Amino acid sequence: MTTDRPHILLVNPWIDDFAAYDVWAQPLGLFMLAGILRDQGYRLSYIDCLDRFHPRAPQSDPYARHGRGPYLKTPLNAPPDLGDIPRRYSRYGIREAWLHDDLAEMAPPDLILVTSMMTYWYPGVKATIAALRKAFPHTPILLGGIYATLCQDHAERTAGADQVIPGPIDGHLAGRIGQYLGAAARPAFDLEDLDAVPYPAWDLRRRLNYVPILTSLGCPFDCAYCASRFLQPRYRRRRPEAVVEEILFWHRTAGVCDFVLYDDAFLIGAEAHALPILEGIIRSGASLRFHTPNALHIRTIDSTTARLLARAGFHTIRLGLETAVRRQQDGYDRKVNLDEFVAAAGCLRKAGFTPQNTGAYLLIGLPGQPLEPVVASIEAVKAQGIRPILAYYTPIPHSRLWGEAVAASRYDLEADPVFSNNAIFPCQPESFSWEWLSRLKEMTRMAS
Repeated sequence: MTTDRPHILLVNPWIDDFAAYDVWAQPLGLFMLAGILRDQGYRLSYIDCLDRFHPRAPQSDPYARHGRGPYLKTPLNAPPDLGDIPRRYSRYGIREAWLHDDLAEMAPPDLILVTSMMTYWYPGVKATIAALRKAFPHTPILLGGIYATLCQDHAERTAGADQVIPGPIDGHLAGRIGQYLGAAARPAFDLEDLDAVPYPAWDLRRRLNYVPILTSLGCPFDCAYCASRFLQPRYRRRRPEAVVEEILFWHRTAGVCDFVLYDDAFLIGAEAHALPILEGIIRSGASLRFHTPNALHIRTIDSTTARLLARAGFHTIRLGLETAVRRQQDGYDRKVNLDEFVAAAGCLRKAGFTPQNTGAYLLIGLPGQPLEPVVASIEAVKAQGIRPILAYYTPIPHSRLWGEAVAASRYDLEADPVFSNNAIFPCQPESFSWEWLSRLKEMTRMAS
Protein backbone atom coordinates (compact mmCIF):
# COMPACT_ATOMS: atom_id res chain seq x y z
CA MET A 1 0.00 0.00 0.00
CA THR A 2 1.41 3.39 -0.98
CA THR A 3 1.46 6.24 1.50
CA ASP A 4 1.62 9.13 -0.99
CA ARG A 5 -2.10 9.12 -1.66
CA PRO A 6 -3.98 12.19 -0.36
CA HIS A 7 -5.12 11.76 3.23
CA ILE A 8 -8.66 12.87 4.18
CA LEU A 9 -9.89 13.16 7.76
CA LEU A 10 -13.64 12.76 8.23
CA VAL A 11 -15.16 14.13 11.45
CA ASN A 12 -18.49 13.69 13.21
CA PRO A 13 -18.78 16.73 15.53
CA TRP A 14 -19.90 17.22 19.11
CA ILE A 15 -23.54 17.87 20.03
CA ASP A 16 -24.30 20.89 22.25
CA ASP A 17 -27.86 20.56 23.52
CA PHE A 18 -30.17 20.23 26.51
CA ALA A 19 -30.58 16.52 25.79
CA ALA A 20 -29.10 13.94 23.42
CA TYR A 21 -29.13 10.15 23.34
CA ASP A 22 -27.72 7.70 20.84
CA VAL A 23 -30.77 6.13 19.23
CA TRP A 24 -28.87 4.43 16.39
CA ALA A 25 -27.54 7.82 15.29
CA GLN A 26 -24.79 7.71 12.67
CA PRO A 27 -23.82 10.32 10.03
CA LEU A 28 -24.90 8.23 7.04
CA GLY A 29 -23.99 10.88 4.46
CA LEU A 30 -20.43 11.12 5.79
CA PHE A 31 -19.96 7.35 5.60
CA MET A 32 -21.49 7.21 2.12
CA LEU A 33 -18.99 9.85 1.04
CA ALA A 34 -16.20 7.90 2.75
CA GLY A 35 -17.07 4.81 0.72
CA ILE A 36 -16.90 6.83 -2.49
CA LEU A 37 -13.60 8.50 -1.56
CA ARG A 38 -11.98 5.21 -0.59
CA ASP A 39 -13.04 3.74 -3.92
CA GLN A 40 -11.19 6.63 -5.57
CA GLY A 41 -8.01 5.69 -3.75
CA TYR A 42 -7.85 8.31 -0.99
CA ARG A 43 -6.50 7.40 2.44
CA LEU A 44 -9.13 7.96 5.11
CA SER A 45 -9.15 8.59 8.84
CA TYR A 46 -12.24 9.05 10.99
CA ILE A 47 -12.80 10.82 14.29
CA ASP A 48 -16.15 10.54 16.02
CA CYS A 49 -16.58 13.26 18.63
CA LEU A 50 -19.65 11.34 19.85
CA ASP A 51 -17.76 8.06 20.24
CA ARG A 52 -19.38 6.18 23.14
CA PHE A 53 -16.62 3.56 22.94
CA HIS A 54 -13.56 5.80 23.00
CA PRO A 55 -10.73 3.97 24.86
CA ARG A 56 -10.70 6.63 27.60
CA ALA A 57 -14.46 6.55 28.14
CA PRO A 58 -16.21 4.32 30.68
CA GLN A 59 -16.76 1.09 28.79
CA SER A 60 -20.18 -0.46 28.30
CA ASP A 61 -21.61 -3.35 26.34
CA PRO A 62 -21.84 -2.09 22.72
CA TYR A 63 -24.64 -4.55 22.02
CA ALA A 64 -26.87 -3.57 24.94
CA ARG A 65 -30.24 -2.28 23.81
CA HIS A 66 -29.24 -3.37 20.29
CA GLY A 67 -26.69 -0.55 20.02
CA ARG A 68 -28.45 2.37 21.70
CA GLY A 69 -27.06 4.16 24.72
CA PRO A 70 -26.18 7.45 26.46
CA TYR A 71 -23.44 9.77 25.29
CA LEU A 72 -20.82 11.05 27.67
CA LYS A 73 -21.62 14.68 28.52
CA THR A 74 -19.87 17.75 29.85
CA PRO A 75 -21.94 20.60 31.37
CA LEU A 76 -21.81 23.95 29.55
CA ASN A 77 -23.36 27.36 29.96
CA ALA A 78 -26.56 27.61 27.96
CA PRO A 79 -26.57 29.92 24.93
CA PRO A 80 -27.66 33.55 25.53
CA ASP A 81 -31.44 33.96 25.93
CA LEU A 82 -31.84 30.27 26.84
CA GLY A 83 -30.66 30.52 30.43
CA ASP A 84 -34.23 30.26 31.71
CA ILE A 85 -34.76 26.75 30.33
CA PRO A 86 -35.00 24.42 33.35
CA ARG A 87 -32.64 21.83 31.89
CA ARG A 88 -28.88 21.40 31.95
CA TYR A 89 -27.13 22.38 28.70
CA SER A 90 -24.19 20.08 27.91
CA ARG A 91 -21.67 19.03 25.32
CA TYR A 92 -22.34 15.44 24.33
CA GLY A 93 -19.40 13.32 23.24
CA ILE A 94 -15.78 12.75 24.09
CA ARG A 95 -13.85 15.12 26.36
CA GLU A 96 -12.14 18.05 24.68
CA ALA A 97 -8.73 16.90 25.92
CA TRP A 98 -9.26 13.48 24.34
CA LEU A 99 -9.96 15.06 20.96
CA HIS A 100 -6.84 17.23 21.21
CA ASP A 101 -4.73 14.19 22.12
CA ASP A 102 -6.16 12.10 19.28
CA LEU A 103 -5.46 14.88 16.79
CA ALA A 104 -1.92 15.36 18.14
CA GLU A 105 -1.14 11.72 17.39
CA MET A 106 -2.25 12.08 13.77
CA ALA A 107 -0.13 13.25 10.84
CA PRO A 108 -1.64 16.40 9.30
CA PRO A 109 -4.28 15.40 6.75
CA ASP A 110 -4.51 16.98 3.31
CA LEU A 111 -8.21 17.78 3.77
CA ILE A 112 -10.77 17.67 6.59
CA LEU A 113 -14.46 16.98 5.97
CA VAL A 114 -16.89 17.78 8.79
CA THR A 115 -20.55 16.83 8.72
CA SER A 116 -23.49 18.46 10.52
CA MET A 117 -26.92 17.33 11.60
CA MET A 118 -29.55 19.33 13.49
CA THR A 119 -29.46 23.06 12.75
CA TYR A 120 -29.45 23.94 16.46
CA TRP A 121 -26.43 21.71 17.08
CA TYR A 122 -24.18 24.15 15.25
CA PRO A 123 -22.38 25.32 18.45
CA GLY A 124 -20.89 21.82 18.71
CA VAL A 125 -19.93 21.96 15.03
CA LYS A 126 -18.27 25.33 15.54
CA ALA A 127 -16.33 24.08 18.57
CA THR A 128 -15.21 20.96 16.69
CA ILE A 129 -13.94 22.99 13.74
CA ALA A 130 -12.06 25.31 16.14
CA ALA A 131 -10.29 22.29 17.67
CA LEU A 132 -9.42 20.96 14.21
CA ARG A 133 -8.13 24.37 13.16
CA LYS A 134 -5.90 24.55 16.23
CA ALA A 135 -4.44 21.11 15.53
CA PHE A 136 -4.06 21.53 11.76
CA PRO A 137 -3.89 25.26 10.97
CA HIS A 138 -2.85 24.73 7.35
CA THR A 139 -5.38 22.04 6.38
CA PRO A 140 -8.54 23.13 4.52
CA ILE A 141 -11.77 22.29 6.36
CA LEU A 142 -14.99 21.70 4.42
CA LEU A 143 -18.40 21.58 6.12
CA GLY A 144 -21.39 19.73 4.72
CA GLY A 145 -24.52 18.02 6.01
CA ILE A 146 -27.99 19.08 7.07
CA TYR A 147 -27.15 22.31 8.96
CA ALA A 148 -24.81 23.36 6.16
CA THR A 149 -27.62 22.83 3.63
CA LEU A 150 -30.57 24.31 5.52
CA CYS A 151 -28.64 27.26 6.98
CA GLN A 152 -25.85 27.85 4.48
CA ASP A 153 -25.53 31.61 5.08
CA HIS A 154 -25.39 31.16 8.84
CA ALA A 155 -22.87 28.34 8.53
CA GLU A 156 -20.63 30.45 6.30
CA ARG A 157 -20.68 33.31 8.81
CA THR A 158 -20.41 31.23 11.96
CA ALA A 159 -19.00 27.71 11.69
CA GLY A 160 -15.38 28.59 10.87
CA ALA A 161 -14.93 26.22 7.91
CA ASP A 162 -12.94 27.24 4.85
CA GLN A 163 -15.90 26.32 2.69
CA VAL A 164 -19.50 25.29 3.28
CA ILE A 165 -20.79 22.81 0.71
CA PRO A 166 -24.57 22.39 0.85
CA GLY A 167 -26.65 19.76 -0.85
CA PRO A 168 -26.56 15.99 -1.34
CA ILE A 169 -23.61 13.84 -2.35
CA ASP A 170 -23.13 14.17 -6.10
CA GLY A 171 -20.50 14.65 -8.77
CA HIS A 172 -20.28 18.34 -7.93
CA LEU A 173 -19.18 17.51 -4.39
CA ALA A 174 -16.67 14.95 -5.61
CA GLY A 175 -15.23 17.56 -7.94
CA ARG A 176 -14.86 20.12 -5.13
CA ILE A 177 -12.95 17.62 -3.02
CA GLY A 178 -10.72 16.77 -5.96
CA GLN A 179 -9.92 20.44 -6.54
CA TYR A 180 -8.70 20.86 -2.97
CA LEU A 181 -6.46 17.83 -3.34
CA GLY A 182 -5.17 18.74 -6.78
CA ALA A 183 -6.78 15.64 -8.26
CA ALA A 184 -9.06 15.50 -11.26
CA ALA A 185 -10.30 11.98 -10.60
CA ARG A 186 -14.05 11.55 -10.47
CA PRO A 187 -16.00 8.48 -9.41
CA ALA A 188 -15.82 5.62 -11.90
CA PHE A 189 -19.51 4.92 -11.34
CA ASP A 190 -22.74 6.87 -11.80
CA LEU A 191 -23.65 8.59 -8.53
CA GLU A 192 -27.25 8.70 -9.76
CA ASP A 193 -27.36 4.90 -9.66
CA LEU A 194 -27.75 4.04 -5.97
CA ASP A 195 -26.86 0.40 -6.62
CA ALA A 196 -23.54 1.35 -8.24
CA VAL A 197 -22.30 3.44 -5.31
CA PRO A 198 -19.91 1.61 -2.93
CA TYR A 199 -21.24 0.63 0.47
CA PRO A 200 -20.85 3.24 3.20
CA ALA A 201 -17.50 2.79 4.97
CA TRP A 202 -19.02 1.62 8.25
CA ASP A 203 -15.83 -0.29 9.06
CA LEU A 204 -14.21 3.06 9.97
CA ARG A 205 -16.23 3.01 13.19
CA ARG A 206 -14.58 1.80 16.39
CA ARG A 207 -17.49 -0.58 17.18
CA LEU A 208 -19.60 -2.02 14.39
CA ASN A 209 -22.42 -3.03 16.71
CA TYR A 210 -25.17 -2.17 14.19
CA VAL A 211 -25.35 -0.95 10.60
CA PRO A 212 -27.74 1.64 9.17
CA ILE A 213 -29.32 0.66 5.86
CA LEU A 214 -30.76 3.00 3.26
CA THR A 215 -33.02 1.39 0.66
CA SER A 216 -34.09 4.70 -0.89
CA LEU A 217 -33.19 8.38 -0.97
CA GLY A 218 -35.70 11.17 -0.50
CA CYS A 219 -39.39 10.98 0.26
CA PRO A 220 -42.49 10.99 -1.98
CA PHE A 221 -44.43 13.04 0.59
CA ASP A 222 -44.28 16.77 1.23
CA CYS A 223 -45.30 17.13 4.87
CA ALA A 224 -45.57 20.72 6.10
CA TYR A 225 -43.20 20.19 9.05
CA CYS A 226 -40.43 18.46 7.04
CA ALA A 227 -37.71 19.72 4.68
CA SER A 228 -36.96 16.37 3.05
CA ARG A 229 -37.89 17.72 -0.38
CA PHE A 230 -35.28 20.48 0.00
CA LEU A 231 -32.57 18.15 1.28
CA GLN A 232 -33.26 15.40 -1.27
CA PRO A 233 -35.37 16.81 -4.14
CA ARG A 234 -35.73 13.43 -5.87
CA TYR A 235 -37.10 10.17 -4.55
CA ARG A 236 -35.03 7.18 -5.71
CA ARG A 237 -35.02 3.53 -4.68
CA ARG A 238 -32.46 0.75 -4.79
CA ARG A 239 -33.09 -2.68 -6.25
CA PRO A 240 -34.43 -5.02 -3.55
CA GLU A 241 -31.75 -7.60 -4.42
CA ALA A 242 -28.99 -5.02 -3.85
CA VAL A 243 -30.39 -4.11 -0.43
CA VAL A 244 -30.48 -7.75 0.68
CA GLU A 245 -26.94 -8.24 -0.63
CA GLU A 246 -25.65 -5.33 1.47
CA ILE A 247 -27.39 -6.58 4.61
CA LEU A 248 -25.91 -10.06 4.19
CA PHE A 249 -22.47 -8.58 3.38
CA TRP A 250 -22.25 -6.85 6.78
CA HIS A 251 -23.70 -9.90 8.52
CA ARG A 252 -21.15 -12.28 6.94
CA THR A 253 -18.06 -10.08 7.06
CA ALA A 254 -18.57 -8.25 10.37
CA GLY A 255 -21.05 -10.40 12.26
CA VAL A 256 -23.61 -7.61 12.38
CA CYS A 257 -27.07 -8.72 13.53
CA ASP A 258 -28.78 -5.36 14.16
CA PHE A 259 -29.74 -3.20 11.18
CA VAL A 260 -31.41 0.21 11.29
CA LEU A 261 -33.56 1.45 8.41
CA TYR A 262 -32.91 5.15 7.73
CA ASP A 263 -35.56 5.36 4.98
CA ASP A 264 -38.22 8.04 5.04
CA ALA A 265 -40.71 5.84 3.15
CA PHE A 266 -39.64 2.19 3.26
CA LEU A 267 -43.14 0.74 2.76
CA ILE A 268 -44.25 2.99 -0.11
CA GLY A 269 -44.92 0.84 -3.17
CA ALA A 270 -44.27 -2.17 -0.96
CA GLU A 271 -45.14 -4.80 -3.57
CA ALA A 272 -42.19 -3.78 -5.74
CA HIS A 273 -39.76 -2.77 -3.01
CA ALA A 274 -40.22 -3.57 0.68
CA LEU A 275 -41.92 -6.96 0.26
CA PRO A 276 -39.21 -8.40 -2.01
CA ILE A 277 -36.60 -7.15 0.48
CA LEU A 278 -38.41 -8.84 3.37
CA GLU A 279 -38.82 -12.05 1.39
CA GLY A 280 -35.12 -12.02 0.47
CA ILE A 281 -34.14 -11.62 4.12
CA ILE A 282 -36.40 -14.50 5.11
CA ARG A 283 -35.01 -16.75 2.35
CA SER A 284 -31.45 -16.06 3.53
CA GLY A 285 -32.18 -17.78 6.83
CA ALA A 286 -30.01 -15.23 8.66
CA SER A 287 -31.00 -14.41 12.24
CA LEU A 288 -31.25 -10.61 12.13
CA ARG A 289 -32.98 -7.76 13.93
CA PHE A 290 -34.29 -4.61 12.24
CA HIS A 291 -35.20 -1.26 13.74
CA THR A 292 -37.18 1.61 12.17
CA PRO A 293 -36.55 4.84 14.15
CA ASN A 294 -37.54 6.97 11.13
CA ALA A 295 -41.03 5.41 11.18
CA LEU A 296 -42.93 3.18 8.78
CA HIS A 297 -45.78 4.37 6.58
CA ILE A 298 -48.99 3.14 8.19
CA ARG A 299 -51.28 3.02 5.16
CA THR A 300 -49.43 0.12 3.52
CA ILE A 301 -49.37 -2.15 6.58
CA ASP A 302 -51.77 -5.03 5.96
CA SER A 303 -51.79 -8.60 7.26
CA THR A 304 -49.24 -9.75 4.66
CA THR A 305 -46.82 -6.89 5.34
CA ALA A 306 -47.10 -7.28 9.11
CA ARG A 307 -46.47 -11.02 8.89
CA LEU A 308 -43.40 -10.52 6.68
CA LEU A 309 -42.02 -7.83 8.98
CA ALA A 310 -42.26 -10.24 11.89
CA ARG A 311 -40.72 -13.17 10.00
CA ALA A 312 -37.84 -11.03 8.70
CA GLY A 313 -36.90 -10.04 12.25
CA PHE A 314 -38.23 -6.52 12.61
CA HIS A 315 -37.80 -5.83 16.30
CA THR A 316 -38.40 -2.10 16.80
CA ILE A 317 -41.41 -0.75 14.93
CA ARG A 318 -42.12 2.98 14.82
CA LEU A 319 -45.17 4.37 13.03
CA GLY A 320 -45.52 7.91 11.67
CA LEU A 321 -49.01 8.83 12.88
CA GLU A 322 -48.22 12.45 13.96
CA THR A 323 -51.83 13.08 15.05
CA ALA A 324 -55.05 11.06 15.27
CA VAL A 325 -57.27 14.15 14.80
CA ARG A 326 -58.42 14.38 11.21
CA ARG A 327 -58.68 18.17 10.98
CA GLN A 328 -55.05 18.47 12.09
CA GLN A 329 -53.89 15.75 9.70
CA ASP A 330 -55.09 17.84 6.77
CA GLY A 331 -52.88 20.70 7.94
CA TYR A 332 -49.69 18.68 8.53
CA ASP A 333 -49.74 15.77 6.09
CA ARG A 334 -52.12 13.43 4.29
CA LYS A 335 -50.25 10.19 4.85
CA VAL A 336 -52.79 8.35 6.99
CA ASN A 337 -56.09 8.67 8.83
CA LEU A 338 -57.30 7.14 12.09
CA ASP A 339 -59.21 4.29 10.42
CA GLU A 340 -56.07 3.24 8.55
CA PHE A 341 -54.07 3.40 11.77
CA VAL A 342 -56.58 1.17 13.57
CA ALA A 343 -56.46 -1.37 10.73
CA ALA A 344 -52.65 -1.39 10.65
CA ALA A 345 -52.43 -1.72 14.44
CA GLY A 346 -54.69 -4.75 14.31
CA CYS A 347 -52.49 -6.40 11.69
CA LEU A 348 -49.35 -5.74 13.75
CA ARG A 349 -50.94 -7.17 16.91
CA LYS A 350 -52.04 -10.27 15.04
CA ALA A 351 -48.47 -10.72 13.73
CA GLY A 352 -47.15 -10.70 17.30
CA PHE A 353 -45.97 -7.12 17.79
CA THR A 354 -46.51 -5.70 21.29
CA PRO A 355 -46.37 -2.25 22.96
CA GLN A 356 -42.84 -3.13 24.09
CA ASN A 357 -41.55 -2.97 20.53
CA THR A 358 -44.23 -0.96 18.70
CA GLY A 359 -44.75 2.78 19.03
CA ALA A 360 -46.43 5.62 17.15
CA TYR A 361 -44.93 9.11 16.93
CA LEU A 362 -47.21 12.00 17.88
CA LEU A 363 -46.06 15.53 17.09
CA ILE A 364 -46.33 18.09 19.87
CA GLY A 365 -45.20 21.69 20.08
CA LEU A 366 -46.52 22.72 16.67
CA PRO A 367 -47.43 26.38 16.11
CA GLY A 368 -50.80 27.09 17.69
CA GLN A 369 -51.34 23.45 18.65
CA PRO A 370 -53.94 23.11 21.43
CA LEU A 371 -53.69 20.49 24.17
CA GLU A 372 -56.93 18.62 23.41
CA PRO A 373 -55.90 17.00 20.09
CA VAL A 374 -52.68 15.73 21.66
CA VAL A 375 -54.57 14.13 24.53
CA ALA A 376 -57.09 12.60 22.11
CA SER A 377 -54.27 11.21 19.95
CA ILE A 378 -52.53 9.63 22.95
CA GLU A 379 -55.73 7.92 24.01
CA ALA A 380 -56.48 6.72 20.46
CA VAL A 381 -53.02 5.17 20.10
CA LYS A 382 -53.11 3.44 23.47
CA ALA A 383 -56.55 2.01 22.68
CA GLN A 384 -54.93 0.06 19.83
CA GLY A 385 -52.21 -1.49 21.99
CA ILE A 386 -49.55 0.80 20.53
CA ARG A 387 -47.21 2.89 22.68
CA PRO A 388 -47.54 6.66 22.07
CA ILE A 389 -44.16 8.37 21.59
CA LEU A 390 -44.10 12.15 21.83
CA ALA A 391 -42.06 13.73 19.03
CA TYR A 392 -41.15 17.35 19.76
CA TYR A 393 -41.61 19.67 16.80
CA THR A 394 -38.49 21.33 15.37
CA PRO A 395 -38.97 24.41 13.17
CA ILE A 396 -37.02 23.66 9.99
CA PRO A 397 -35.98 26.26 7.42
CA HIS A 398 -37.33 25.55 3.91
CA SER A 399 -40.26 23.52 5.26
CA ARG A 400 -43.77 24.73 4.42
CA LEU A 401 -44.47 25.33 8.11
CA TRP A 402 -41.39 27.52 8.61
CA GLY A 403 -43.15 30.85 8.08
CA GLU A 404 -45.89 29.94 10.51
CA ALA A 405 -43.28 28.76 13.02
CA VAL A 406 -41.36 32.05 12.75
CA ALA A 407 -44.54 34.01 13.36
CA ALA A 408 -45.59 31.88 16.33
CA SER A 409 -42.24 31.55 18.11
CA ARG A 410 -41.33 33.49 21.23
CA TYR A 411 -37.76 33.50 19.85
CA ASP A 412 -36.26 35.03 16.72
CA LEU A 413 -35.89 31.81 14.75
CA GLU A 414 -34.46 33.56 11.71
CA ALA A 415 -31.68 35.22 13.72
CA ASP A 416 -30.12 32.10 15.22
CA PRO A 417 -30.73 28.37 14.54
CA VAL A 418 -30.12 27.62 18.23
CA PHE A 419 -33.66 28.88 18.90
CA SER A 420 -35.09 26.03 16.77
CA ASN A 421 -34.16 23.50 19.44
CA ASN A 422 -37.16 21.25 19.98
CA ALA A 423 -36.19 20.78 23.64
CA ILE A 424 -37.25 24.40 24.37
CA PHE A 425 -40.61 24.12 22.53
CA PRO A 426 -39.87 27.30 20.58
CA CYS A 427 -43.29 27.68 18.99
CA GLN A 428 -45.27 27.50 22.21
CA PRO A 429 -46.46 30.76 23.79
CA GLU A 430 -44.91 32.45 26.82
CA SER A 431 -47.50 30.66 28.93
CA PHE A 432 -45.99 27.26 27.99
CA SER A 433 -45.80 25.05 31.07
CA TRP A 434 -43.28 22.29 31.73
CA GLU A 435 -45.93 20.76 34.00
CA TRP A 436 -48.10 20.47 30.88
CA LEU A 437 -45.38 18.41 29.23
CA SER A 438 -44.97 16.21 32.32
CA ARG A 439 -48.69 15.43 32.28
CA LEU A 440 -48.54 14.41 28.63
CA LYS A 441 -45.55 12.15 29.26
CA GLU A 442 -47.41 10.52 32.12
CA MET A 443 -50.38 9.87 29.84
CA THR A 444 -48.24 7.97 27.33
CA ARG A 445 -47.34 5.26 29.82
CA MET A 446 -48.78 1.87 29.02
CA ALA A 447 -50.19 -0.42 31.69
CA SER A 448 -47.81 -3.30 32.42
